[in-house]
Amino acid sequence: MVTDRAAPGGVRMIGVAIPIPDPYGALLQRMRASYGDPLATAIPTHITLLPPTEVDAALLGAVEEHLREVARTEQGFRIRLSGSGTFRPVSSVVFVALAEGIGGCERVQAKVLSGPLARTLPFPFHPHVTVAHDLPDTVLDRAFKDLADYRAEFEVWGFSLYEHGADEVWRPRQDFAFGTGGAGPHTEQDCPAGS
Repeated sequence: MVTDRAAPGGVRMIGVAIPIPDPYGALLQRMRASYGDPLATAIPTHITLLPPTEVDAALLGAVEEHLREVARTEQGFRIRLSGSGTFRPVSSVVFVALAEGIGGCERVQAKVLSGPLARTLPFPFHPHVTVAHDLPDTVLDRAFKDLADYRAEFEVWGFSLYEHGADEVWRPRQDFAFGTGGAGPHTEQDCPAGS
């Protein structure tokens, strides 16, 4: 069962994303917090592959096996972040744009959204890194201007399965490294199963 509703007891809210490595991820998270975005500390800096999705807890093993296979068939690629963008007026979001790595993200995202995670998204996939969301226009304007010259480059090692906790915080549940499907850079302590 994959749905878009809020998660009751036997259902887990999950997402799949490419984590933005430090120091870039930590800097962009601090910037998001500086704009007063209440989600800044609840959402690690990332590029979404699967948006928040409800999954029956009994299917988590199948989901993890599916993601392991997706990662096993992929190889690393470079992402270059360059400047700011916005989804306004459709959505009040300011983001850091990808200048390189869009094709790699699209390819991996298409594979993630198959098998037990097959679903139709309500919007076209546009890989990006959110830095301000649902804030006043003056704040969104400032974020857009502040990040207009932002630049960063890194190699993508794989992706992570995230779970939304009872405390409303998104945490990595498991990493999936390209080429092997095995664990990525998070430690077991960072990714406790079922937390």
